[in-house]
Amino acid sequence: MRRRGASLMLLPLLALAGCGGIQTIGGREGREAALIDDLFTLFCIVTGLFFAAVMAFLFAAYWRRGGHRADRMPDEGATAPRDRGLRIALFAWTAAVIGGLMGLAVASFLTDRSLAYSTAAGRPVVSIELIGNQWWWEARYHFPDPSQNFRTANEIHLPTGSAAMITLKANDVIHSFWVPNLAGKQDLIPGRVTDIVLTPTKVGRYRAQCAEYCGLQHAHMALDVTVDTPADYARWLAAQTRPAAAPTTPQAIAGYRFFMTRQCSACHAVAGTPAGAGVGPDLTHLMSRRTIAAGTLPNGTGPLHAWIADPQGVKPGANMPYIGLDADELHNVVAYLETLK
Repeated sequence: MRRRGASLMLLPLLALAGCGGIQTIGGREGREAALIDDLFTLFCIVTGLFFAAVMAFLFAAYWRRGGHRADRMPDEGATAPRDRGLRIALFAWTAAVIGGLMGLAVASFLTDRSLAYSTAAGRPVVSIELIGNQWWWEARYHFPDPSQNFRTANEIHLPTGSAAMITLKANDVIHSFWVPNLAGKQDLIPGRVTDIVLTPTKVGRYRAQCAEYCGLQHAHMALDVTVDTPADYARWLAAQTRPAAAPTTPQAIAGYRFFMTRQCSACHAVAGTPAGAGVGPDLTHLMSRRTIAAGTLPNGTGPLHAWIADPQGVKPGANMPYIGLDADELHNVVAYLETLK
C-alpha cells in the first residue's frame, strides 16, 4: 500500500515534468505559441469556475434536501420565498453561462485575428518550403537571389525576433507540422499548399513532430528546430550555402568514388558534386545535424554505420534500401560522409 501511495504522489510531479523541455504544449518561446497558451489558460479558468459552481450547487442541493422528510411535503407558503430565490438564481446562472460563452467566443476570435496578423502583416524575413515525406522532412530555404537557395533535411534554423513563413507540402500522405513551443499545428495535404508563420522569441533548440498518423514510422518523423541569434543564424546560412568540401584522405576518397558511382548518388544530393538527386535527403552538410533518419538515431560514426549497413533494421519500412556493402565499402562511405560538415 505504501508503494502504491508513493506512486500516486509522484503523478503530479510527472505531470509538471511534462510542461517543460524542447517539446511541450506549455511552451511560450514563440509569439504564436504565447497567444495560443493565453487562450488555453483563459478557457481553463472560465470552465474551471463554472465546474466549481456546478459542484457547489450540487452539494448545496444535497445538503438542503437532507432537511426534509420524504413522506411529508413542505407547506406551500414556506416554499414561495424559496421558489423566488431559485428563479432568480436560475436567471443569474443562465446569464452567467451566456456571458461566459460569449466571452470565450470573443477571445477565440481575437486570438485567431492575432495569428492571422502574423501572416498578413508580419513581413516574414525567412522563407522555407517544408516538404513532408514518409518519413522525413525536406527543408528548402528560398531567397530573393535564387543562387543563395539551398536544401537541408530534418532540421531548420530560425532567427529570433523575425517572422518565418513556412510553406507546407506533402509528397505522399497527409502529415502535420507541429512545434508546440513555437506555434500550433498545420496539416500538410498532398496536392495542396498550406502555410504557417513562426516568430520565435527565445534562443534554443526545439523538437517538431509529425502530428498526423502517416504510416509505420510516424513516431520516427521528427524535425530539429534551432532558434539562433541573428548573428549565429547568419553564420549558419553562410555555412549552408557553401558546397561540400572535397575529401582528402584515401579512405574518404574511396568512399566518395563509391558514393558517386553506386546507388547513393541516385537518391541523394551533395552540392558541388555530380550527385544531384532529390529522392532522399540532401547530404551536403550531413555532419552539422544532430540526428539522422529524422531523429531516429543521434548523428555520429556508430549510428552512421548502423543506418547504412541495415536501414530496414533501424527504421522498418523506410524507403532507403539495403545495399549490401562489405566492411571496407561501409567504412569508406562513412569516412566520406563524415567530411560533409
